[in-house]
Amino acid sequence: MSRRLIVALLISSAAPCLLAPGLAAAGPESGGAKQAPAPTPAPAPAKDGPGTAAVKQANTTIANLLKQKAAPGSKEEKDLAKQVTASVRNFIDIDELGKRAMVDQWPKLSKAQQEQFLTLLRELIEDNYVRGLRANLDYKVTYTGESVDKPGNIVVTTKIDAQRKGRPFSVEVDYVLAREGDKLRAFDIKTDGVGLVENYRTTFNKIVAKDGFDGLIAKMKKKQAGQQDATGAPKG
Repeated sequence: MSRRLIVALLISSAAPCLLAPGLAAAGPESGGAKQAPAPTPAPAPAKDGPGTAAVKQANTTIANLLKQKAAPGSKEEKDLAKQVTASVRNFIDIDELGKRAMVDQWPKLSKAQQEQFLTLLRELIEDNYVRGLRANLDYKVTYTGESVDKPGNIVVTTKIDAQRKGRPFSVEVDYVLAREGDKLRAFDIKTDGVGLVENYRTTFNKIVAKDGFDGLIAKMKKKQAGQQDATGAPKG
C-alpha cells in the first residue's frame, strides 16, 4: 500500500461528521434606527443519502476513538485498538475487497489458502487504522456527493484537505458501498481515482506470477511484522 494511500486511509477513517453551515447570523441591531430587512435564510441543506449517512456515521465513530490518545503500549491503547478494529470490520467488507482483488487467483486457491489470505489482509488493513491512534492528523473532510454506479453500488465522494509536515495537500477519497442486509458496507476505497481493489489486484498478480501464492503470503507477513514492530501491536 502506497504511503499516500495509507495517509488517506488514516485521514478518511478519522474524519469527523461535518455539519452543513447554519443560517447566517443576523446583523447587529442599531438602537432606535430603522433596521434593514432581515436577510433571507439560506435553504436547509439537503438530507444525506443513505451512503453518505453510513460513511459519516462510520467515520465519526472511528474519529472519536482515534481522538482518545493513550500512552503507547498501555492497556488503554490496546483496548482502543480493539474498538477501532471492531469499527473498521463493521464498516469495511475486507473479505469482499480481498476476493475482488484476488479474482484472477481465487478459483485456483484451496479453502485453507483463501482463509489464510483473507485473515492476513484483514489484519494488514486494520493495522493501518490502528496506527491512527499515534498519528497527529490535521485535516478537513468535505462530503461532495453520492451516486449509483452501473453495477448498482453506492459511491460516496469526499475531499480531504490536510497538512503533512506543515505542507498542505488535498486527496479525493471515494467510498464504494454495497448493501448487506439492512446496512451499507464499503468494499473499496478510492484515492484520487485509484481504488484498493485495483491497487491490490495489480500488486498481487505480479507477486503471484513471480513468486507464487506462498511468496505473496510471505510478503504480507513481512509487511505485517513491520507494521506491528512500528506500533508495538500484539502479533496474532
